[in-house]
Amino acid sequence: MLGFLQRKEKNVVADESVLDLSGSNLRRAFEHLTKAAEQTGGVEKYVGAIALKSSLFEEILAKDNVQEMNADEFRDLAAFITPVRRRMAGEMSEKNMAHLSKAIVALMEGWDDVSTTDARMAAFVGAFPEDKKHRWVRDLGAEILHYAAPQCYPLMTRWVWDNKTGSGVLREIWHSSRIDQEEIDVPDNFANFALLRDEIVGFLRTNGVFRNLEFYCDLLCAHIYAGYINEMGGQYLRSEFVECPDPMLHTRRMLGLDAIDTETGRTRLKLIDGEAHTLGGEALKTNQLLN
Repeated sequence: MLGFLQRKEKNVVADESVLDLSGSNLRRAFEHLTKAAEQTGGVEKYVGAIALKSSLFEEILAKDNVQEMNADEFRDLAAFITPVRRRMAGEMSEKNMAHLSKAIVALMEGWDDVSTTDARMAAFVGAFPEDKKHRWVRDLGAEILHYAAPQCYPLMTRWVWDNKTGSGVLREIWHSSRIDQEEIDVPDNFANFALLRDEIVGFLRTNGVFRNLEFYCDLLCAHIYAGYINEMGGQYLRSEFVECPDPMLHTRRMLGLDAIDTETGRTRLKLIDGEAHTLGGEALKTNQLLN
């Protein structure tokens, strides 16, 4: 990682919070992930791919000032964020990009003070209309923070946990014999996401994983939710995910590591004119390594 965002790992514990996770569910998911990934290069390949994605985010967001990010660089990032790339073509005009850039600058301001995370995320989401068309905004903010500074920020996307809908990875690994009927009263705030990551990292350590733990955590979480998609189908992702015999396809898609042509750089991100965005520069190099 580049030096700009290097910090000692912060351990943040939610006040009075306890996450009642199922060790058996985690163990089954980890074993299935290990076996499924063998067909396409092994778990380490995927962890390395996520690290490369993070390096791209850091490269673009960690220049002298995030204000220097241009529209094409932002689109390079958006291409790697699945819930964002199919739903934000309307934001790609120059007028809207100026508004989006301003919101991202505010989100990243004071990034090294995690105590302001919830306030900055709320302001970022609040900078856009509160409607179905803009549900991707929270996912964009969550991925920007996490992949620009993975040691500071856990992945706080809706598919990891969405308190409003009661869905996400947290539900899939919650310890309950009647999970379909149970209401999980866990706020989707920074402290609880950090606690969830700490719990999963602890599980990974007991299973012999000691490096790149933040990216192992991302991969395991994505595979857990991919399992839910395979079995049930995700309502807000249904148009993006289809049934497929490849056990890692949906895992790759959750993490934005799929469906970019390594020869042309054309992506799933559609511009306002309907054309597919084409990666350039460091993003294209990164994608070639991802695949």
